Amino acid sequence: MDTIYRAVKYIRTSCQDDELEHRDSVANQSKLIDGFVKAYPEIVVVSEKIDSGFSGLFFDRPAFNEMIKDIEAGYINCIIVKDLSRIGRDYIEIGSYLRDFFPAHSVRLISINDNIDSLMLEGIDKTIAILKSIFSERYSHDVSMKTRSALDTKRRKGEYVGAVPIYGYQKLENDKNKLIPDLNTVAVVQSIFDMKLQGMSAAGISAALNEQEILSPLAYKQTNNTPYAAGGFADKPNAKWSATTIFRILRDENYTGTLVQGRQSSFNYKIKTPIHLEESVWAKVKNAHPAIISRSDYEAV
Repeated sequence: MDTIYRAVKYIRTSCQDDELEHRDSVANQSKLIDGFVKAYPEIVVVSEKIDSGFSGLFFDRPAFNEMIKDIEAGYINCIIVKDLSRIGRDYIEIGSYLRDFFPAHSVRLISINDNIDSLMLEGIDKTIAILKSIFSERYSHDVSMKTRSALDTKRRKGEYVGAVPIYGYQKLENDKNKLIPDLNTVAVVQSIFDMKLQGMSAAGISAALNEQEILSPLAYKQTNNTPYAAGGFADKPNAKWSATTIFRILRDENYTGTLVQGRQSSFNYKIKTPIHLEESVWAKVKNAHPAIISRSDYEAV
């Protein structure tokens, strides 16, 4: 009796794929795989796993992990992908799966655009498959370097490149690289500086704001459905004003109209642990946006 392959369609898109959305969308990947399977009656698609918005540089992805568990449980014995880069862009990890994990679990891997079917992989063919993943990883490295360079150029030109504007500002509607004062919160920022200039401590200022039931920066953004930094120091339910929040506002030069960016970086495109950079390499552009606080008040504080 011929082997019946219980297949999973594995689909992945990443935040770096936006410019190729028309080709790499979830719908198009799924359609491609469906069309391929029609020619193979021994393959029965039993599930579809989708990791949307996940980089291929890392293998700790929800749908990918579910797929591995299904393989270990014996539920599936075939994986079909658009190309090897959908599995991942790290040649060491891909090589390990091709060489060890998939054969150990009798899994057939089919990469349509690469014309790879693990049933046919022997010797040099398996090496070629791994080489393809090496080039895929190199592509990720090149994209990362180009992205970093483009962002740094924008910063030096005074263009805002952050995803989340600081409290007191919002992005200009027709130009997301420009900041304008948020009229709902400007007065709060100014009152924080005024209270400090009157001699109040950060703890005292935060207590006063909480007593007045003024929404903290996080609570304000949550209430207005605007973006906020997830995982930050204040990212918790019912966040209140704190001395830490006050200190961060008082020390932020952006309120003077000077756009300050590039304070952090990372080791490389794989290791995202933030590195705090010396102030000498920050991107600072004066008069990049309207000031909320005067330079003299900022320096006095």
